[in-house]
Amino acid sequence: MDLLSNIPVLHILAGAVVGFAIGLTGVGGGSLMTPLLLLFGYPAPVAIGTDLLYAAITKLGGAFSHHRQGNVNWKIVGLLSLGSIPAAILVHFFVLDTDFQQSQRFEELLTVSLGIMLITTSFILFFKDKLRKRATEKPPAVAIALMHRNRRRMTWIMGLLLGICVTLSSVGAGAFGAAILLVIYSQTSTAKIIGSDIAHAVPLTFIAGLGYLYAGFVDMVLLLSLLIGSLPAIHLGARLSSRVPEKTLQTLLITILFSLGMYYTVFNVLH
Repeated sequence: MDLLSNIPVLHILAGAVVGFAIGLTGVGGGSLMTPLLLLFGYPAPVAIGTDLLYAAITKLGGAFSHHRQGNVNWKIVGLLSLGSIPAAILVHFFVLDTDFQQSQRFEELLTVSLGIMLITTSFILFFKDKLRKRATEKPPAVAIALMHRNRRRMTWIMGLLLGICVTLSSVGAGAFGAAILLVIYSQTSTAKIIGSDIAHAVPLTFIAGLGYLYAGFVDMVLLLSLLIGSLPAIHLGARLSSRVPEKTLQTLLITILFSLGMYYTVFNVLH
């Protein structure tokens, strides 16, 4: 762990930057925070574990707000959770066991998983409008029509995948989950899909984060510093979101996520 990991002011600033990005774009929790913590010199398990609990706490307020506005479909949340929560527990039980945690392959697995999810998220963000448009076409494409006929099963499978991906990388509970739900539930309003996705992310990231906490991979001082910086910045970003060109923000975010994803996957393959 290098010098940057011992400077709380930088952690508060990091929390503020990521919090501002979350408020501005709705994306950025795990996608930006975990790579930033790796840059600070934290081992991948500590970065991911701390970020998961950070995400659970920061998304809690958003979930409550969406619930009060009637923008949470609790049936969707329940179906997702039936897949994601057991998957997160099983990942901790089978993959993150004590012996494996001590090996170099453990950190490599987490870092490569992070890279893959960052690349996947960048592609989802790039194609999300086209996916949404195709999902609302009449008649819909064969694959989309099949998803519509099997919504409950597809939602459970989606939850299962999110449980695995989020636990291993801390990425996926935001843009990735919401984009796929927008395809499965194309007749549901975007606000309800986003609200449901956020509500589901709270228990998923909390359960996944608890596993890392139990294994000793959560830095509580770091977590507190990130929260101090991010909570006010999220509200500031949300207030300014309507004044900043969405296309410019999205292009910048896609570029950053894809570049980081390529770095973490290629770097580990070459080394």
